[in-house]
Amino acid sequence: MRSPHPALVFAVIFVVIFLLHAPLLQLPYFWDEAGYYVPAARDLLLNGDLIPHSTLSNAHPPLVMAWLALWWKCVGYAPLVTRSAMLSVASFALLGLFRLAERAANTEVAIASTLCTALYPVFFAQSSLAQVDLAAAGLTFWGLCAYLEDRPIGVAMWFSLAALAKETAILAPTALAGWELVQLVALRIGKNRVGTGALARPVERSSTGPQRIPALLLPLVPLSFWYVYHYARTGYIFGNPEFFRYNVAATLNPLRFLLAIALRLWQTFGYLHLWVLTLAMLLAMALPPVGDRVGPDAPVRVVERSSTTAERKRIPIAVQIIFLVVVAAYVVAMALIGGAVLARYMLPAVPLVIILAVSTLRRRLRYWPVAVAVVGGAFIAGWFWNPPYGFSPEDNLAYRDYVVLHQDAERFLEARYPMAHALTAWPASDELTRPWLGYTTRPVQVVRIEDFSLEEVLSAADFRSHFDVALVFSTKYEPPNPLLDRWMTWTNLKRRFFGFHRDVPPPVAAQILGGHIVYSEERKGQWVAVIEMERIENAAIPSHGFWP
Repeated sequence: MRSPHPALVFAVIFVVIFLLHAPLLQLPYFWDEAGYYVPAARDLLLNGDLIPHSTLSNAHPPLVMAWLALWWKCVGYAPLVTRSAMLSVASFALLGLFRLAERAANTEVAIASTLCTALYPVFFAQSSLAQVDLAAAGLTFWGLCAYLEDRPIGVAMWFSLAALAKETAILAPTALAGWELVQLVALRIGKNRVGTGALARPVERSSTGPQRIPALLLPLVPLSFWYVYHYARTGYIFGNPEFFRYNVAATLNPLRFLLAIALRLWQTFGYLHLWVLTLAMLLAMALPPVGDRVGPDAPVRVVERSSTTAERKRIPIAVQIIFLVVVAAYVVAMALIGGAVLARYMLPAVPLVIILAVSTLRRRLRYWPVAVAVVGGAFIAGWFWNPPYGFSPEDNLAYRDYVVLHQDAERFLEARYPMAHALTAWPASDELTRPWLGYTTRPVQVVRIEDFSLEEVLSAADFRSHFDVALVFSTKYEPPNPLLDRWMTWTNLKRRFFGFHRDVPPPVAAQILGGHIVYSEERKGQWVAVIEMERIENAAIPSHGFWP
């Protein structure tokens, strides 16, 4: 199959994903969008400052925030503009994945892999969200493509941009530099060099390991300059002290590392219907390669060939190793750091697994498009269906349910209690105090607590005279029939290592706080409620025997 022009591929991708996201483009900002990325980009737009001041700096490099500020400067500040800007980033990421898959395999695998990645629930949901992980993943795909094509300048450029999109993108080039070093050491001690197959197609790579390693390590330079600048401006290197404690210092525990490794492997091979693709790949590997009928002079790439048939070619083993080196680097590093084990952190790795799996299906199944269609259908179902285990709402369209719930509740609160002080938790505290996030028309005064766990709500009851209403909501998705709900050991481990807590339901919160519910709404396991406080002189002091 002849390769289509990259501009045409980009245009098709952008139009398709724009239409698929059309119902989502006017939504106000969600969770970390509202809490960090949009405020940071807005500060850059208004003041030209790379260091945000309306929110605590997390030391994330500013490339994506600068991209958003550019769009707002040229088009205007609005959720539609923001989400269109991010969809253009997602389209460019998918184009990079298409080029990478085409380089590693062929055009058919590239089309199917790009389609599956675009439909994968985490990638789909992140495509229009103003966050940095998808941009870093896309630039990593372009860097890997340049690496396979043996273009050192392209390698240095794309991986540098990826690192300036998010600092963890430095994992891919440093892991590849380590792999190059391993091969050089193997050569020095006289062993066969693993991975010296046809890394570049159709000819061997011209540069040597010592020439490729500097290009892979060069992205450390601009990232280091950013951290030096950040330290000079803020006095700390890797984000504010609480951010560093939560994402690094508090995660360095051997037991937590092992648990996080298991979660990262699940997110890489099984999460949100990825298991359908992984299972199909494993079953296909038990079958022999498909032999296509060809003429004796047909110009096909084959492993073994007779005058009438030719086996479908696999991705070269050397390229498969390269993909697995990157995947392993992300699995290990993202288990070691990161307080929240979010699936979006694995976006640079999961599409590489998709490419390998799709190539396997094409090589070993004659009707492989049917298998890809089944996988695509499972991914689309994952947009709407919430799994029977805890997950982040940002990983599928559950984030839309969250936004709609908060829009409705906060508009009600603003209209009925325009001068009230509202008790709530982050991120609703930002949604109420910052009208430019899209939830309210004017700021609402808030009293903030950490969450709606029993301990926090009991603590809030001690200063109930400081607020007039409470906006309570589910801060974590809780499935109606969780798979591991009765396994107390796992629940205790989640509390210890991953910040797990249970939000008290609105009726219980109302009883503790001495108020009554005036508004409530629920959508697919997420809920929100507004509680009006009784006058303090009439409020009964709640007993502690309320817990069912």
